[in-house]
Amino acid sequence: MFNNPFHALLGLIFPEVCLNCRAPRVRGEKMLCTNCLADLPKTNFHLLRDNTVLNKFAAYPEVSFAYPYLNFSKKGIVQKLLHELKYEGNEEVGIIIGRWFGSELKKVGYDKEIDIIVPVPLHISKYRTRGYNQSEVFARGLAEALEIEMAPRLIKRIKKTMTQTRKGKVERWENVDNIFKVTDQTNLNNKKVLLVDDVVTTGATLNSCIEALVKSGAQSIGVVTIASAD
Repeated sequence: MFNNPFHALLGLIFPEVCLNCRAPRVRGEKMLCTNCLADLPKTNFHLLRDNTVLNKFAAYPEVSFAYPYLNFSKKGIVQKLLHELKYEGNEEVGIIIGRWFGSELKKVGYDKEIDIIVPVPLHISKYRTRGYNQSEVFARGLAEALEIEMAPRLIKRIKKTMTQTRKGKVERWENVDNIFKVTDQTNLNNKKVLLVDDVVTTGATLNSCIEALVKSGAQSIGVVTIASAD
């Protein structure tokens, strides 16, 4: 955990804490303590290809699988992790979760079903405000674990949209209609794409991305998110 005696001393005075229960973490624990890591509400959907989230993309037969890693609940552990990632500047949260889920996907052979990893982009104005794209950070961890190329600029968001958080289902779909375009079709033609986002709710944003990918020649598309929130 600490690379030199000074950092070790700092660790004794200001120990790193679990992002969920705030208990001090011990050597080897990443982000969460062992108890909270064991309590992560995993969906395990990657072990069941046909699931309820896949139904959100039924309009596109090119979508071969759709897996949120975790179940979101208000005031739960996943909400705390997402808050750290999106609003506290803690990019490491996304990278670590990506590595965890990427390792699980690789164990059951999904690295053989993916040619390229593509994160859902932020509009440039929101990117400048936050300083990074939380979906891209998650995708980076997935790419490391799966040992597959990531293409963070393959899709561009061409319209700035209002936040989806407080919108109804119909409003969410209208808000993201035709907001993405593929920047380099030659890098996409006949590729098996893993499309990555932070959270899936209605699936409106992801469907808009999927439409752009399909129009540009993607052979198949898998969808992976950190969490699912209905």
